[in-house]
Amino acid sequence: MYSDKELIERCLENDSRAQELLYKRFSRRMYGVCLRFARNTLEADDILQEGFIKVFSFLKEFRHDGSLEGWIRRIIVNTAINYYNSKQNEWSETSIDKAESYQSVSEDILEKISTADLLNLIHELPEGYRLVFNLYIIEGYNHKEIAEMLNISENTSKSQLSRARMALQQRLTQRKQ
Repeated sequence: MYSDKELIERCLENDSRAQELLYKRFSRRMYGVCLRFARNTLEADDILQEGFIKVFSFLKEFRHDGSLEGWIRRIIVNTAINYYNSKQNEWSETSIDKAESYQSVSEDILEKISTADLLNLIHELPEGYRLVFNLYIIEGYNHKEIAEMLNISENTSKSQLSRARMALQQRLTQRKQ
């Protein structure tokens, strides 16, 4: 088993086995990231493929400052955002008025829901809500960074996150009933 540094060096030497190993080492985790951003598995497949093309294209620029996985993850997230931005005009937006008022979610609902069910609920969010939710809550970006990535205002990012939370809380409350 190669270390990340050895694996990178071999990939840069166009060693196809090392490239395959790098892909196998990180593709499953990165596919999970793609699924959170994509509307379906076909889009996730496209994002993953495009993301790894970028990984191999820019591998020589990896500076070993942080983890290789973190660097790859950032490329995958940026690829997902670029995919979203390129398709944005094709997708219709759900009315903002559909988000209902804030309701608190009791802890017993959260204890009874599986991670897979929660991810499915997140996946059902409208595109803008889901994208901002994933970037802020799961990936840890701040509203300024999200605004720059998506070419929106910080306030739009904040309102999309707020509406995403309300929509999730509403769906969780409905599940309880």
